Amino acid sequence: MDDYRELNRASWDDRAAAHAASQDYAVDRFRVDPTFLSDVVQFDLPRLGDITGLDGLHLQCHIGTDTLSLSRLGARMTGLDFSGESLAQARELAAATGAPIEYVQSDVYEAVEVLGAERFDLVFTGVGALCWLPDVRRWAGVVARLLRPGGRLFMREGHPVLWALDDARTDEQLVLEYPYFERDEPLVWHDEGSYVQTDAHFTNNKVHNWNHGLGQVVTALLDEGLTLTQLVEHDSVPWEPFPGRMEKVDGEYRLTDRRWRAPLTYTVQATKPR
Repeated sequence: MDDYRELNRASWDDRAAAHAASQDYAVDRFRVDPTFLSDVVQFDLPRLGDITGLDGLHLQCHIGTDTLSLSRLGARMTGLDFSGESLAQARELAAATGAPIEYVQSDVYEAVEVLGAERFDLVFTGVGALCWLPDVRRWAGVVARLLRPGGRLFMREGHPVLWALDDARTDEQLVLEYPYFERDEPLVWHDEGSYVQTDAHFTNNKVHNWNHGLGQVVTALLDEGLTLTQLVEHDSVPWEPFPGRMEKVDGEYRLTDRRWRAPLTYTVQATKPR
């Protein structure tokens, strides 16, 4: 198997500038409006609560728009990502907006060694991050070690049902085609495009992904001694995984036909005992 980190990093490096230039990430809005928040963080607000004064870490932060949004809500933010090109875009945006964010380049599994244990009150992970990691139990161990006693994990992620659905179908059927549960073998994708609207052409188009069942994620966190405080499933997602079959409402995409048929994202929160 090819080194998934090198393949995936090359893909994210290749797409970072196009993502920053895309209207989907609204980088220009961040530059001109000091109160602007990303759609992802806007969606999270009812569950995120007051984070003023917290030491926060955004794992797999990409170009930093969600990280900046959390900073604007009052947290002292650190962003971590393995893509140097993504972090270059994140640092440029933070500098342009005067945001005091520290960005660190590292693989997620090496975050404790790079940042130090029990450093953060809040570990945040956004939609579309966990699927790039092969071992959810190892990830949960990293999160538990990064959190201070009393700290919490906040993660909204693509639902494993979403990742398992066949997105190539042209009818209205929702069909489970790909693994729901984590497997050793990755799903290998060749994708010349991106999830944002862009005319850019990319050269690094092979990536590896893994799905992680909802029970596997929750059990991994519980086995690390964390206390589950919230688990909510949502019928919406921030991008359009089924083009032509979804409608956008309040910054999120939902199925136009019987949206109640499948969960598309979920939010999980867990705390580290004091």
